Amino acid sequence: MAGSDDRAPAAGEQGHLAGRRRVGVILTVALVVLVADIVTKLIAVAVLTGRTVQVIGSFLQLTETRNPGAAFSIGGPSETVLFTAIAVGVVVFILRASGRIRSLPWAVTLGLLLGGAMGNLTDRIFRSPGPFRGFVVDWIELPHWPVFNVADSSIVCGGVLAVILSIRGVRIDGPAGQEALDPGDSDTGTGPGDEPGGPAGRPGGE
Repeated sequence: MAGSDDRAPAAGEQGHLAGRRRVGVILTVALVVLVADIVTKLIAVAVLTGRTVQVIGSFLQLTETRNPGAAFSIGGPSETVLFTAIAVGVVVFILRASGRIRSLPWAVTLGLLLGGAMGNLTDRIFRSPGPFRGFVVDWIELPHWPVFNVADSSIVCGGVLAVILSIRGVRIDGPAGQEALDPGDSDTGTGPGDEPGGPAGRPGGE
């Protein structure tokens, strides 16, 4: 029993370490998305203002627009502050939930959602016409689809992944968290002397 008591804290430390690694994944993915979104928007404003560039004919075009609404030009100027508040709420929720993440796929998913939300929130805060009322820069245009940006794409990809993971029954405290608990569970269930086939469980004369 003494051996199991010694190993139980180690299992807890493994779970804590796994959680910290998943938080690191969330923040890394979010940072990559955020930087990519900011850089591409700066380029779009500098290069595409007042002009349209055809990349693949009319199928894929680059054109800079300003969106006062939500992702994919949903909503209008009157809802800008509301969408900003929603984006802040999403960011806070993901950051609070990140401490329970043990699943790598869910960490990537939340990283995509966090990075996308922060990318558009950055425009809301720093772009005209004013703080928390700023218009989002969109610059990717496809046929029969609203103009969008890297942050919008990240949000959509994260949403699709979340649906897939939910359908497949993948828990946010999934395999990594369970693996961290397994050693402690097995140790506390049976000790060395309780193993019927082990050397300590055999009679002394055998």
